[in-house]
Amino acid sequence: MLRLIKVCACALLAFPLLLTAGNAGAANNYPVVLVHGFLGFGPDAYPGSGFLYWGGYQNIAAHMQLYHGPHAVYAAGVGAISSNWDRAAELYAQIKGGCVDYGAAHMANSGDFGQVQKPPGKCWAADPKDNPDGYPLALYPQWDEAHPIHLIGHSQGGTTIRALIQLLEHGSPNGDEGGYDLYRGGKVGWVRSAVTLSAPHNGTTLRDAILNVLPMLRSPLRDIVDHRLANWELSPDGAREFNTWAQTSPRVYYFSVGTLATEAGAWCCNGTDRLLAPVQSANFQYPRVDMMSYFKPYAGEWIVPSLGQPGMGSYTQSSPDRVRIDSSWFPNDGVVNTVSMRAPNGQPVRDYDGTALRGSWNFLGNYRGYDHFDILNWPHQGDSADAIYDRISDIIFALE
Repeated sequence: MLRLIKVCACALLAFPLLLTAGNAGAANNYPVVLVHGFLGFGPDAYPGSGFLYWGGYQNIAAHMQLYHGPHAVYAAGVGAISSNWDRAAELYAQIKGGCVDYGAAHMANSGDFGQVQKPPGKCWAADPKDNPDGYPLALYPQWDEAHPIHLIGHSQGGTTIRALIQLLEHGSPNGDEGGYDLYRGGKVGWVRSAVTLSAPHNGTTLRDAILNVLPMLRSPLRDIVDHRLANWELSPDGAREFNTWAQTSPRVYYFSVGTLATEAGAWCCNGTDRLLAPVQSANFQYPRVDMMSYFKPYAGEWIVPSLGQPGMGSYTQSSPDRVRIDSSWFPNDGVVNTVSMRAPNGQPVRDYDGTALRGSWNFLGNYRGYDHFDILNWPHQGDSADAIYDRISDIIFALE
């Protein structure tokens, strides 16, 4: 059942005054920045519609602000189909203030056709009293080692915040990028925790499923996924390359959350969409009936319609020069394979046991029955995701 959260107007009016006091029971009250995923959008993208990336017709940022708060929680807006590097550069400028600079060497090596290193007007003002051009205000200009933040990323937002941490601490691997402060590195301790929700740490086979449909059916989704910047890093092979660069920092607490909206095949009564898959095999995965309709055709054993093209629930790949895809990749949330959400392959990970370990991924578990957008509280039939954000808040604000 859909549930709308109504925030008391009095609480909103009092929030700026209360924020300075913080929660006396918390170990910290560092700001939180929410980072959207691929094809996502910032909080001001659809004014007047009432629809937010973080919350749908609810407001996750407002909920987190008031839960055991007050807390400062901001929703950022970065490139919808940009690379992790470009999104990290935009996120840095948006939080700290200043104008976006994608880096001279990076642009020479990896820039998109027509892309500008320093796009005019893509700036945020650190000081409201010194803002002659009327730029939007930076989210947290005092951000530094003494004033760290928590980062929460959904989907590609999870890999974006990993790229940002890598650049903050180690700078650009290309050397001189033209003097932009982000690429100098040395900013250790600026991020206290990084939380990823349904993130494709090791890529997603949705990209392979869509691009390999036979015959080559054209669709808006296929054209977007075939975009060069999005195409590579979202694939398992591209994610493997990204993971060799974006390492786990020993100074940051990492947490990950998985989502799962498919079920193993059965002859009946497993909660899946029988109109799409009336005949099922126990060896494969099939979309639940309550999965977002747009992604159901790609999530199961076969892409529907297609000429026998495997979907995410059965797609395998065994070429020796590529990432091996086996049956462990079949469970998914309609967009990302659940196995990919736990942690980047080859980096330290453990199941969270109530004690957070710095420099390791602390896996908070898979939320069964949640598809890729249920965890954002977009309209759906199941339970609200508020409890997930409450749990995250309890954990990150307790970190020393």
